[in-house]
Amino acid sequence: MNMNLTLLGQAISFAIFVWFCMKFVWPPILKTLEDREARIADGLEAAERGKHELELAEQRSMEMKAEGREKAQDFVSQAQKRADEIIEAAKLTAQEEAERIKTLAAAEIEQRSNQARDELRGQVAELALIGAERVLMREVDEQTHREVLNKLAAEL
Repeated sequence: MNMNLTLLGQAISFAIFVWFCMKFVWPPILKTLEDREARIADGLEAAERGKHELELAEQRSMEMKAEGREKAQDFVSQAQKRADEIIEAAKLTAQEEAERIKTLAAAEIEQRSNQARDELRGQVAELALIGAERVLMREVDEQTHREVLNKLAAEL
């Protein structure tokens, strides 16, 4: 056997093997590689979208936190304002109640003062009668005497 003929046979066999591989082996391998490349590209694109969405979510989170702080500050200021209003209303009510109590106390004092004056007038009238009796040493008509003392008490 000739070495050239062997080499030529091997070259033809190799060419048939290459043709067979290119026709039946390479297409599925290339398809698999392309599919994998597409999946990797999709994964990278999804990762970029996820990263972008994460940034947007963080930004929205910061905005919501700021909005929440503002609302909380508004609630606190409204509560403080309402507390001040309640305190002012309570002060006003207390002042009105104090004035009412002072008015009632003044009226009661006036009433008791008048009552004490009336009692004193009566006692003075009785003392005057007793004094007049002792001075005169006799008993005066009680009805006439009472009329005189009542007039005297009214004048006092």
